[in-house]
Amino acid sequence: MNEDRPPAVTLRWMTTAYWASQVIHDTAKLGIPDLLANGAKTADALAAATATHAPSLHRLLRAAASLGTLEEDEARRFCLTPLGTLLRSDVEGSMRAWAIQVGEPWFRASWDNLLHSVATGQPAFPAVHGMGEWEYLARHEDAAAQFNGAMTSVAPIKAKATVEAYDFSGFATVVDVGGGHGTLLATILAAHPAARGILFDLLHVVAGAGEILRAAGVEARCAVVGGSFFEEVPTGGDAYILQTVIHDWDDEHSIAILKNCRRAMGRQARLLLVEQVIPHGNAFHPSKFDDLNMLVLLGGRERTADEFRALVGAAAFTLIGITPTMSQWSVIEASPT
Repeated sequence: MNEDRPPAVTLRWMTTAYWASQVIHDTAKLGIPDLLANGAKTADALAAATATHAPSLHRLLRAAASLGTLEEDEARRFCLTPLGTLLRSDVEGSMRAWAIQVGEPWFRASWDNLLHSVATGQPAFPAVHGMGEWEYLARHEDAAAQFNGAMTSVAPIKAKATVEAYDFSGFATVVDVGGGHGTLLATILAAHPAARGILFDLLHVVAGAGEILRAAGVEARCAVVGGSFFEEVPTGGDAYILQTVIHDWDDEHSIAILKNCRRAMGRQARLLLVEQVIPHGNAFHPSKFDDLNMLVLLGGRERTADEFRALVGAAAFTLIGITPTMSQWSVIEASPT
């Protein structure tokens, strides 16, 4: 917003910011960016392709153009901007699945009940849906597909930023705890041909890792192990990395996970947490909003550097340092105490 505008104007826009999110969601869900992949089209042409009302679609696209995801020319044709290109389904780094998920009613309902979480300290998701998020996804295939697509779309961004920022060359064996389909571990191993890896997550999760590991050419150097990090973690690693795992959980559950990692680790091994670190001060930072997202969905949290220091300390680790990346995530390094 223009800082020269009256505060009331700025505040009005802030209170309606979810309108912008919904515009992005709807253009992505309609497949508009894919339809514009080969060039500009009019709202009439796009309406015919999407079975929508042309004048109303034009109004949606005009709003999207004001956000910078589209551009409208003098002939009233719309084309993609570099920002909007990331909403295509077929580009590297696509954010389409993420944009769709955050606008879906099942997801947004928890945010609609943020005050429930603020009042009780408990996630809003079970209060809204009558069950936790993981159970809900297990019962609703469409929502699970949206969630998996959103997580898959963000994973390469985090993995690339992590490998570019942190030096993994000193590790012979990297254990990826809660590593999903292995995007992060595959990225690490591809960058360090002498290293080996162990991908560890629930059995039904790691069952889907083969394609990613093969595509990266690291399948022969990676063992895939199924299990729960609340029970035990594979031994034998020089580095134990957990990417956006700890933020899913409150302190009690997080410490339990970290203690299991500690039991599996040798004295010289390192614990690496890829998480957002909430900065001090009043400046905007995405972690402050992701923190609320974890609260309403799962009862988890993002943490400050001091909170991470206390958390790893409770699990018999000493925080060594925090390495920022080009993304909003950092690498928090700790050693066994």
